[in-house]
Amino acid sequence: MANNYFRYLIFITSLFTISNYSAAQTQEDVSDKAVQRLIRQTNLRGKNAFSVGIGTSIMNGDFNNPISDLYYHVGYKRFLGSSFAINFGFHKFNLAFKDVFNEGFMSYDVNLEWYLSPAMNLSPFVYGGAGYHAANYFETNEIKLQFGVGFEFLLTDRVGMKFFGDYNKLNTDDVEGLIFGKSDDAYWRFAIGLNIYFGNYLALEKRQKNIPTIINSNQLSEDYK
Repeated sequence: MANNYFRYLIFITSLFTISNYSAAQTQEDVSDKAVQRLIRQTNLRGKNAFSVGIGTSIMNGDFNNPISDLYYHVGYKRFLGSSFAINFGFHKFNLAFKDVFNEGFMSYDVNLEWYLSPAMNLSPFVYGGAGYHAANYFETNEIKLQFGVGFEFLLTDRVGMKFFGDYNKLNTDDVEGLIFGKSDDAYWRFAIGLNIYFGNYLALEKRQKNIPTIINSNQLSEDYK
């Protein structure tokens, strides 16, 4: 009789041990997936970024036959969380029409950017804001509004490559020296560039250590490793 009770005790103990081990493994698998999601959502991009870009600009004005010309920019970006950032930029470019107009301009822009997929290496973004547009040597100047779209791909933890285009609407119809029609002048800019992140930044390994998880606190699962 004692042997039977002993066998039952061993059997029940075995079932309990196997059940707990299976539950711990399942919990660990679920927790690991949650941890990976949290890691990607925590400081994937740095808090600050220095931006550079080069591309082309094209006028949308009163003359026919606009031609594309050189455009480049430098700027600074500050994230206001994981999805939104404020961007301050200096832009230098030429606006030209074939055989009749080719002048240099600059603008100082402030934009609010929205990253649609901040937890991913590849994220589209949209932005909009206002700027100060001026001819070379500030011979003329106007206020403008702009909006644009683009996407960024993180080449490394610190460097992202971006492609973007924006539309700039001026409050004058006299940029190229001709006033015609009811609409004000405008121009497009398209470019490729880099965002170089710095400041409040955590590498992947540090981000993982800083996230409390069920795995790290689950002594039962640790005992079975």
